[in-house]
Amino acid sequence: MADNYLESKFEELRNGGVKKQTSKKIHFLESLLTKNRSYRGYDKNVVVGHSTLEKIVSVNTKIPSAKNQQVLRFKLVTRDNGAEKVLENIKLGGALPELHLPFPGTEPEAFIIICSTAPESKLVDIDLGISAQSMLLRAVEMGLNGIIIGAYNKQKITEAFALPYEPLLIVAIGKGAEDIKLTSISAEEGHAYYRKDGTHFVPKVTVDDLIL
Repeated sequence: MADNYLESKFEELRNGGVKKQTSKKIHFLESLLTKNRSYRGYDKNVVVGHSTLEKIVSVNTKIPSAKNQQVLRFKLVTRDNGAEKVLENIKLGGALPELHLPFPGTEPEAFIIICSTAPESKLVDIDLGISAQSMLLRAVEMGLNGIIIGAYNKQKITEAFALPYEPLLIVAIGKGAEDIKLTSISAEEGHAYYRKDGTHFVPKVTVDDLIL
């Protein structure tokens, strides 16, 4: 134990007082955040099953919850149990209506419908944002991708799956089949995503403009 302790301390000193493991974790988070983009086209050869969606939803047993109410509930939908019903009632690529996304043959086929046992409120919305982002980061960690869908027919989704609670958001999961790049902009420039030569560009405000 003593040898391991001294080895660890020497390693920490070689890294400027920062443990090497901590440095790796920071880099890993940066990588996950960068890769966590909103995909509107997917590789249908990669089938996402119920067990995979269950692993993604399991992050909700560890993340924060406002007042620890834990009111969110999740309906898992795959190719085998109603994905087509979701596809009929959602819209993707609202800023690019002329493209009619997703392109035929690239539709997502696995979804997590997020509901709440309590009426939507500020606290529920806080939980909703934390949950959706955490699940997408877990998907990226597993080599998958996804997108948060807010444009959908709430009534038809509720009826199609006989949901006991009102759906708040839908998260699509799959293996992304698009080239997506981030671009830096000032706060005054246009924020809308766009496509050029087959690449999907997502403008992001620089950190200098984010800080007051």
